[in-house]
Amino acid sequence: MKSPKGRIVAIGGNEDKGIAPSPEAVELKQPSHFFNQGILKRIHDELYGPGTRIEVITTATRFPEEVGNVYTDAFLKLGCDNVGILPLQDREDTARPDYLERLRKTDCVMLSGGDQSRLPHVLLGTKALQIIRNRYEQEEMFLISGTSAGAMALSGLMINGSLERDPLLKGTVELRQGLGLLQQIIIDTHFVNRRRIPRLIEAVASTTSHIGIGLGEDTGILIKQNSCIETIGSGLVIIIDGRQVLRNNYQKAKEEEALCIENLILHVLPKGQSYHLASGEFSNC
Repeated sequence: MKSPKGRIVAIGGNEDKGIAPSPEAVELKQPSHFFNQGILKRIHDELYGPGTRIEVITTATRFPEEVGNVYTDAFLKLGCDNVGILPLQDREDTARPDYLERLRKTDCVMLSGGDQSRLPHVLLGTKALQIIRNRYEQEEMFLISGTSAGAMALSGLMINGSLERDPLLKGTVELRQGLGLLQQIIIDTHFVNRRRIPRLIEAVASTTSHIGIGLGEDTGILIKQNSCIETIGSGLVIIIDGRQVLRNNYQKAKEEEALCIENLILHVLPKGQSYHLASGEFSNC
């Protein structure tokens, strides 16, 4: 299979948007650190020239207008005044000719945070997702971004949730089909803040052909050709690689039985570090 020509930016949530916390909704709250050098600025810089078009897809959120306006305002601060809100809230929306035309003409789509299960529920098998996928595979200057739930849903296999019980017992994590734009990768978000290392370990143990990527808040990765990732933002990226596991009892273990995994590899990537998925090595993209 050919490597896609486009780029993806996956964000761990709560990226700096250059504003104070909002009281309207929890998912709009975030600190303001170094907005002019942050993740949204990097997305803007990866695009090209005046008139660049960004469409914010608000499928995942319960607050589509509010979330869309936050991004519209944030990108305006960065000098991009060509941002639209694309409210694909149900499957009927994904077939609207005007929405499909907007997807054909935009330079970037950004999937907002919220509930990741809504994204495959609404988008899988639709013309809208097919346009996004085709452009990602064929166009170098097309960029897809997802934050929080939007980042988690980018993968073919997606963490849909986890139970609040002792970690590293089989059955704690629920996996389901994601959008399939990224292959052999499982993404988790709000990773350090919500102490999600155990659930990503279980996810990788269940399918050791995949690499787990944990994204801290206000932290993301720029992915090129589904092969090389670069850390961007203010925090850390954690990579959990199960491809060299020597012993793994996941398949034979019963529900709620403790997991035993030997030779699971963990990497920590701060800002500016790059990692090649195929080789498992640190190097420049």
